[in-house]
Amino acid sequence: MQLALRIALRYLFSRKSHSAINVISIISVCGVALITAALICTLSVYNGFSHLIGSLLSDIQPEVRIVPASGKTLDATLPLWDELASWDEVTYLTPVIEETALAVYDRQLPVTVKGIPDDYNQGIPLIKTIITGEYTLSDNSNPEHAFAMKSQGFTLKDSITSYAILGAGVAVRIEAGSNYSRPIELYAPRRQGRVNIANPAQSFVSQRFYVSSVFFTNQAQLDDNVVYIPLADARTLFDYPTEATAIELATIDGKATQRVVKRLEETLGDDYIVQDRLRQNGESFRWIQIEKWITFLILAFILLIATFNIVGSLSMLIVDKQDDIATLQKLGADDRLITNIFMAEGWLISMIGALSGLVVGVVLCWLQQEFGLLRLGTSEAFIVEAYPVLLQWSDTLIVTAIVLLLGAITAGYPAKILRKKWERK
Repeated sequence: MQLALRIALRYLFSRKSHSAINVISIISVCGVALITAALICTLSVYNGFSHLIGSLLSDIQPEVRIVPASGKTLDATLPLWDELASWDEVTYLTPVIEETALAVYDRQLPVTVKGIPDDYNQGIPLIKTIITGEYTLSDNSNPEHAFAMKSQGFTLKDSITSYAILGAGVAVRIEAGSNYSRPIELYAPRRQGRVNIANPAQSFVSQRFYVSSVFFTNQAQLDDNVVYIPLADARTLFDYPTEATAIELATIDGKATQRVVKRLEETLGDDYIVQDRLRQNGESFRWIQIEKWITFLILAFILLIATFNIVGSLSMLIVDKQDDIATLQKLGADDRLITNIFMAEGWLISMIGALSGLVVGVVLCWLQQEFGLLRLGTSEAFIVEAYPVLLQWSDTLIVTAIVLLLGAITAGYPAKILRKKWERK
């Protein structure tokens, strides 16, 4: 094989009697290189968008979330949760309540209300997304008097006040905001009892909350729907005295998350579902992955077409080197050696194209990461100015392996035809 490779290298870089062979060989290398670079860049862009979505959600979503496998709620008073909170990898654990309610201010809007404890910011840095107001869920001041007494320089502390943190879209649509003197109202249907036809309002539970702050994540499903309130008030509003809809955890670092998820699955069994951030946003990430690999298959098919140039190049090279083949046979070369020469020739064309495309793709990804050459636009509607790119070496290895495999397959076809021709003789 070493002799076959040396001869193939000489054929690859030597001058042929027909210039068309050189042209086709160059086209083959350029075609393979171009598609290889396109594959690496395309996969890196999809990786970049996945990473971008994950980074945007990281400030407002828990690292790990536990939900019941069946039903809507779980018992938040079980000793099991205290046991999980004592794990070394777990830095924060809390039950939360997430339900639908009607928010009423100057306008009405159905929203997703999430009840969280006052220390929620210790595990999930919601405070990073606050754009107006201050992160507050409850305090001992009475806003109805506080606003009137604010100019006098003191605050009354004769009652506990509950606050709501609104998504930016919710605040705009109901025309409410932080530190407004009038509270918003949340309405939720009663869990128990019959509907009173004569007085339908009795079928709902309502509570008032002053707006302490507004958060913004640039994620429509959160900004336009979510309202945070104190956990104790959520229990009253939705009649969940001991229940919760989920248990949320924070871990010591990102590397510990998957270990915690695996350990939780083993501990909790089939009664609960353990979700990391990827599973919590399964639909968004799933569609990105589907688009990523569909694009990969389309480009791989184009790559297959490009590698057929290798077939034409080798076929013409075989015709051009008939005298050399005859000389080699007279010197004692068997059919296998001659076949290996042309197979090595095709594989070298694929390898040079793959390596060239790999270098070009990696360099383009690096330039995009550092300088943002391709811009999304100047509109403020975009989260980032340039296309996000994240190069994963696993993708480059997959692409390189696919290119070399297709090159080996296409290179073997002319050699196979040549072998059958000798067998007929």
